[in-house]
Amino acid sequence: MDLTDGEEEPMPRRGQALRFPRTWGRGIFFAAAALLLPACGNNVQVHGNLPDPELIAEIQPGAYRRQDVADLLGSPSAVSTFEDSRWYYIGQKVSQFAFLKPDVLERSILVVSFDGSGRVDRTRTYTLEDGQDIDPVDRITPTEGRDLNLLQELLGNIGRFPTDAMNKQ
Repeated sequence: MDLTDGEEEPMPRRGQALRFPRTWGRGIFFAAAALLLPACGNNVQVHGNLPDPELIAEIQPGAYRRQDVADLLGSPSAVSTFEDSRWYYIGQKVSQFAFLKPDVLERSILVVSFDGSGRVDRTRTYTLEDGQDIDPVDRITPTEGRDLNLLQELLGNIGRFPTDAMNKQ
């Protein structure tokens, strides 16, 4: 008994695979490609604080105080370590394609120096061109102490503590 009258295909029997029209495979492929390919696109991100050059030009030495600078540019990315006489606004714009190494497009470091009364002494902007490559030193700083093997590390504390200290816990 044939259930098809030429219009529909019969239901697959046990053990038979479902057959999809060939156009379905292409449609699924193109839909997946349309969803996944934008993830590989060029991604531009801004890290840190990149103040607007017009705002930087507005800061006049002697006229602005710390609070004025903070109101204009926001809180600094860093403050000088030993004195708070310098504020640093650090930011960069990077571009990354898929999983490749990010490419730095723009870097800006704004240094705002203050005098003893808390007024702006001067401003200075450093860019990506001002940066320098630094080679790290390969030397190892020697440390004092003993070189212990694994067994000495595991058994090193046995007998080191007085018994009355153990009983108080």
